[in-house]
Amino acid sequence: MKKAKVLLASLAALVSLAAPVQAAVPGIPAGADGATQGIVAVSHPAAAQVGRDILQKGGNAVDAAAAIQFALNVVEPHMSGIGGGGFMMIYLKDQDKITVIDSREMAPQGADARMFLDEKGEPIPFAERHTNGKAVGVPGTLLGVDKALTSYGTMSLAEVIEPAIELAEKGVEVNGVTARYIAATKDKLLKHKTAGEVFVPGGTPLKKGDLLIQPDLAKTFRLIKEKGTDAFYKGEIGEALVREVQRTGGSMTMDDLQRYEVNEREPVRAKFRGYEVVSMSPPSSGGLTVIQILKLMEGFDNKKAGFGSVEYLHNLIEANRLAYADRAAYMADEDYYPVPKQGLIHDDYIKERRSLIRPDAANPEITAGDPWKYETDKKPVPALNLTDPQPVKQTTHFAVMDKWGNLVSYTTTIEDVFGSGIMVPGYGFMLNNELTDFDAVPGGANQVEPGKRPRSSMSPTIVLKDGKPFMAVGSPGGSTIIASVSQTILNVIEHGMEIQDAILAPRIFTSSYPNVTWEAGIDQDVILQLMAKGHVFNEHPEDIGNVQAIIYDFETGKMYGGADNTREGTVLGVDAVAYTSAEPEPLPPVEKGPFVLKVNGHVYPYTADQKALINGTAYVEAEKLLLGLGGDPSRFQQDVVTVGGKAFLPVKKVAEALGYTISWDAKEAAVLLKKP
Repeated sequence: MKKAKVLLASLAALVSLAAPVQAAVPGIPAGADGATQGIVAVSHPAAAQVGRDILQKGGNAVDAAAAIQFALNVVEPHMSGIGGGGFMMIYLKDQDKITVIDSREMAPQGADARMFLDEKGEPIPFAERHTNGKAVGVPGTLLGVDKALTSYGTMSLAEVIEPAIELAEKGVEVNGVTARYIAATKDKLLKHKTAGEVFVPGGTPLKKGDLLIQPDLAKTFRLIKEKGTDAFYKGEIGEALVREVQRTGGSMTMDDLQRYEVNEREPVRAKFRGYEVVSMSPPSSGGLTVIQILKLMEGFDNKKAGFGSVEYLHNLIEANRLAYADRAAYMADEDYYPVPKQGLIHDDYIKERRSLIRPDAANPEITAGDPWKYETDKKPVPALNLTDPQPVKQTTHFAVMDKWGNLVSYTTTIEDVFGSGIMVPGYGFMLNNELTDFDAVPGGANQVEPGKRPRSSMSPTIVLKDGKPFMAVGSPGGSTIIASVSQTILNVIEHGMEIQDAILAPRIFTSSYPNVTWEAGIDQDVILQLMAKGHVFNEHPEDIGNVQAIIYDFETGKMYGGADNTREGTVLGVDAVAYTSAEPEPLPPVEKGPFVLKVNGHVYPYTADQKALINGTAYVEAEKLLLGLGGDPSRFQQDVVTVGGKAFLPVKKVAEALGYTISWDAKEAAVLLKKP
């Protein structure tokens, strides 16, 4: 479980102190020695080393990014690889240009809008629909990497794939993160047998410290090295891929592989606090939604409110819900449906949406707005406003900068952990389940259609100051990607955090009223006050995303990086900087105490020592109870009892005085409060 590097109270105090002389750009770690000859920030140390080596040999950022992607296929086979797709954002220093290589997967010609419905017309549960051949999109990663190398690299495909071949043949040690994912997805890996033979040999999941050797994957990479991308899209690798997809229920053909096209796209851009944010355009929903959240938050004094405060988090939660509502309604593959790219981030539309944020309470009625009135294009069929049943999917993100000032921000994926669970027999790579990113229910802009790319949340982003890029950032995590990226940017620009602190600071995620996912480190009093406003925090914290980022001080020419600790995030510079994030200590188990308190069915996060049963009456520590229920302490002074030197109040008496109805669930030992 990720924890903030510093306690929120200490962090808030640091932010409020008189600031030292500021660097040219925010996010620079104080007193750190930056690299000058190139740097990488990657989620695995072995892949980071591959990227650093390419830079040291004279390769540019695109060369290093390509090599890192192949290496990740070996060391993080559960997150990305040639069986998937992604978005590579590239800043070209000599052209002062930012472009994106779109290698997002596509639906095969045999796909149709009702393919994820059962015989009754109901959506097939995600757990079932993502583990068969119907879920597999036509992969684009290999062609995307080749396109990037051909257009903007200096090295050949054969050169950059060689380190990955060596890793696959010699083997890599399974780390704790990979071991946990293998154990958690054991049944999926065994379902189609081939992947199980590699990761769950003899029915026993590989554990931390085991050597993972992948000869079939090494063979595949050697074929690609010798024959190029044709070995995959026109040759024996593709033929084996198609056979396995069809065997597991899909319709993909060799014609689908040969039809696949990489697109080079213009990113979306907008101003925030005088900085320019450049992020991924459709078919990703990520860039526009990140920018919309930032622009919504621009209307508040976030620095004054303070990181982790009730005011700041309330506004952030509401801004996320507004932006995600628009995402659900209007985001899709722009090659099939127009997307209101200007309207969604138009200043007047942002003001209109921001007016829906109530300072005193959560807004339960947030729906999509109408950005089309700020556009001239014809209004398309809107997507259905569906909630994401599996929001925290997986993926990986990394960033690279070379000594010439070129920059890559690359998010790459096979969708869920180990994708569809289908490995191509004899060739050793996992296949994506990307088609489950389409709406299961037809009728909207993001419905399944042949040749179409499913809506993504991937948000590779570059931030500029005075027209010069200084930050490359991104994250995995399905629809939570958007929250992770936007909050990291807010932490750097609004709260003045150094990049590593900005990454480790606890995040929240919410896409609709009322539930909020949160990371450990958010103050309990803050959570209680937010719940009193109508937000519902999950009972337990959980990790959100895995941010990797690079910061460039263009005045000194120094490069710095930040790496998340939810994996073995690693920053390596060619001439300086070597850092691997330490895995955080697990949180201690939470004692339940004498009872649980629920409000409208949701558990309030009171600890065991904050609750007491006195002569059969439920009591909660006075200050905590009133924070959670929104009560005035002066009303209940006469009801206070002292337990262990602390003031406690009777739940029933206080709750009824504040308009709640109360009952007792003996089976669950739960005090149940209800309030209209």
